[in-house]
Amino acid sequence: MWGPDDRSRCRRYAGSRTASCSPAQPLNIPEDPAVSTPAKPVVLIAEELSPATIEALGPDFEIRTCNGADRAELLPAIADVDAILVRSATKVDAEALAAAHRLKIVARAGVGLDNVDVKAATQAGVMVVNAPTSNIVSAAELAVALMLAAARHISPAHAALRGGEWKRSKYTGIELYEKTVGIVGLGRIGVLVAQRLSAFGMKVIAYDPYVQAGRAAQMGVRLVDLDTLLAESDFMSVHLPKTPETIGLIGAEQLARAKGSLVLVNAARGGIVDEAALFDALKTGQIAAAGLDVFATEPCTDSPLFELENVVATPHLGASTDEAQEKAGIAVARSVRLALSGELVPDAVNVQGGVIAEDVRPGIPLTEKLGRVFTALAGEAAQQIDVEVRGEITEYDVKVLELAALKGVFADIVEEQVSYVNAPLLAAERGTEVRLVTDAESPDHRNLITIRGTLADGTQVSVSGTLVGIGQRERLVEVNGFAVDIEPTTHLAFLTYEDRPGMVGVIGGILGDASVNIAGMQVSRQDKGGAALVALSVDSAIPADTLAELQGAIEADAVRAVDLT
Repeated sequence: MWGPDDRSRCRRYAGSRTASCSPAQPLNIPEDPAVSTPAKPVVLIAEELSPATIEALGPDFEIRTCNGADRAELLPAIADVDAILVRSATKVDAEALAAAHRLKIVARAGVGLDNVDVKAATQAGVMVVNAPTSNIVSAAELAVALMLAAARHISPAHAALRGGEWKRSKYTGIELYEKTVGIVGLGRIGVLVAQRLSAFGMKVIAYDPYVQAGRAAQMGVRLVDLDTLLAESDFMSVHLPKTPETIGLIGAEQLARAKGSLVLVNAARGGIVDEAALFDALKTGQIAAAGLDVFATEPCTDSPLFELENVVATPHLGASTDEAQEKAGIAVARSVRLALSGELVPDAVNVQGGVIAEDVRPGIPLTEKLGRVFTALAGEAAQQIDVEVRGEITEYDVKVLELAALKGVFADIVEEQVSYVNAPLLAAERGTEVRLVTDAESPDHRNLITIRGTLADGTQVSVSGTLVGIGQRERLVEVNGFAVDIEPTTHLAFLTYEDRPGMVGVIGGILGDASVNIAGMQVSRQDKGGAALVALSVDSAIPADTLAELQGAIEADAVRAVDLT
């Protein structure tokens, strides 16, 4: 067994240098400070990943590899690395985390995290990331493949032909066209399956208590309860996570409500469908057929289900495509780069000890931009900042939006790099009190994010934004109490002045003379003849002398420019 100093058992790649050794060879490492204290962050790749993973990491890291499934090799190898990339064979548990003295991130090149102790990592201050969307297309395609194979008896017909038998009449199948398919779980993979089966001419219904009916209707899917789905479906595909609530969700009672012609597919997680109940239903003809890629206990090579001709089964191949593996490797490589540079990692599962919900993620970049706009409007540090989050997303943990707001607030006013880790410290150092305020009620927008602050003289500064449409387009909708509707483009400007005729023409003329093209302009006022605000989106930065000219020409109370590059 190797000791902790024998880390060179793993191959090291640093630039064009390559060094390797084996237990049978004596270690002969020169006394080089760069070896004991690498200038570059060290990334350990503990399992075989696609070559694209290395390319995505780039030249900024020292890359080592080892066999993570071998504990005697893993524990010394992980001792002095900054990041480790794994798939499913390497167990990153409390023991491994304790051996990793400077580990900052564990990256799982795949969807599940069964082999990573997320709780122990969180307690150790180690970020955990995965690649949640890397295999969704592959998994959806396999579900459709299993459905087609079960409907057309592909597996037994193939076995019969290999056995020298030509049994055309015995293996007469059924079409998917104009049949009803029930999707259990309308998440990312469920949606992809629904889209693909709609193209087959199928009627799609779905059961998912966490999806709004309006969202389903946009996809041409009718939401129903589980009993209705079982009663109406000719085909059924399961796409749920495995939780205490979903284990055994489809059991004997549910299968008894199904049509005798039902073809059931489970390519999600084993255990959601009760395998004993499924066997009985298939054996007795209570349902017609099943396609299975997952099982309650894996690996599974001995199941009564495998004895049935009306079952087609695969050994958990949902993510087993070249494309999915490459996507996973690239995704976690990017996450490692972000994490080691102090940036927020969207695919982190334990940021600040909490999970970033899928519905919260699109608001992160918007909130950071709102923070930068807030700082430009304020022109000074605020004594207090409230990050207000309203609407449906308050059902989730939105703490990350507070961090995003602070990162934006301080990004343009401190010399050091601002990260989601040090932003709260910067606020504390400046005596800025920060509060996260949430409210499920949002009268005018589905979700609304507002950054509101109080300056030293009591002045209130605020900016609000939201995401609109299926494309989740970013919009600024309020600035210092004025209602606006403008895209937060790279170059913005805000001018407040006393409302009177001719001001829009003056502003346009001055900017035209300065060769600054206006991409968008909006005038907002609270009362006729009172205070007014012009919000501008322009194609290039407005020069300082032009801003001064604008202020003088319209006698503006304030002129603020924002550069979001």
